[in-house]
Amino acid sequence: MKRLLNILFWSVIAAAFIGPGTVTTAARAGSDFGFALAWALLFSVVACLVLQEAAGRITVLTGKELGEAIRARFGGWVPGLVAGGIVLGCAAYEAGNLLGGVAGLRLVIEISPGVLTLVTGGAAAALLATGNTRWIARCLGGLVALMGIAFVVTAVRLGPDILDLLTGLVIPRIPMGSTILVLGLVGTTVVPYNLFLGSALARDSNLSEMRWGLGVAVVGGGVISLGVLVVGSALGGGLEYEKLAAVLDQRLGTGAGASLALGLFAAGFTSAITAPLAAALAARSLFARAGDEHWATNARYFQAVWIGVLLAGTAFGIADVRPVPVIILAQAFNGLLLPLVAVFLWITMNDRQFLGEEGINSGLQNVVMGTVVLACVALGLRGLMAAVSSALTLIGGG
Repeated sequence: MKRLLNILFWSVIAAAFIGPGTVTTAARAGSDFGFALAWALLFSVVACLVLQEAAGRITVLTGKELGEAIRARFGGWVPGLVAGGIVLGCAAYEAGNLLGGVAGLRLVIEISPGVLTLVTGGAAAALLATGNTRWIARCLGGLVALMGIAFVVTAVRLGPDILDLLTGLVIPRIPMGSTILVLGLVGTTVVPYNLFLGSALARDSNLSEMRWGLGVAVVGGGVISLGVLVVGSALGGGLEYEKLAAVLDQRLGTGAGASLALGLFAAGFTSAITAPLAAALAARSLFARAGDEHWATNARYFQAVWIGVLLAGTAFGIADVRPVPVIILAQAFNGLLLPLVAVFLWITMNDRQFLGEEGINSGLQNVVMGTVVLACVALGLRGLMAAVSSALTLIGGG
């Protein structure tokens, strides 16, 4: 029973990275390229697991969360830059989380998007207001289980060609026109705020519990994402959720479209909770000093961060617009943050004075982590260049 509760607790990590962005990207990869990009999902799971384990190991061995470690090692303006990027990024994308959940609901319920957004945002606020991160995590774990059942069962019922799927998983290919999707599959799984969230969750765990719970959650999340890719492949080009639901109903019978709706809603709603929570946890670990009661879970600073992120997302969601300038700025921040945090983790994982002889990376861990860090640097540079390009386009158009 304890192990099951531990898995549910760590499932918040899967809830955080399987949002509407991941669902859309994986489904689009499947609809446009079949199983050819499945290997990118496998790599993203390995990358997520490596970096999340490192962030959790810091907390378990030193008692310091990732933000505290960054503040202790760097100091100066770095914690402010990281906190600004995390909070701004979470606020900018919260609207997408809420709208993604609403898109799922609207596949089965004919109610105004604005009303559904308000109700979904209110439900997220009610759960966050409890202030009990372990209880929130276990609730999210249950929703992730529902999401997994919805997508994986639907994928299995489609009867994919197993040989083609295995080939796509183990043989890296980048078909013409798929580069952005490859980057997207990795970039929507390995995100900076998840590292702070995982580090905070590891505070009351030992290494064995942390690694077991994290491993099951991340691998399980990868299986769900793979299920989404398989479901997307049923469409055979292009991606419209209404059309995909109709295709599933036609191929699998009535009820398959409802499974898609449930999966979409669970993905959006869970991410709509984890984004504000992660922003508040990251800000606290970067700014709070020992004994500072203002940053307690039910205190004003912590609540102000998650309320601000949730309100921003709800407001943009009700208006049914994308906060383009803020998203571009958030992309630029995250383009800098991901490689910064990844490099910091790699350096810290080799610091004997900080972690002790038994806590540092082995040779194999360094090779794997080095590969992941280089990929994160490439993704960060690509995201930063995309943000600059978008900004220049907007300026030119204005």
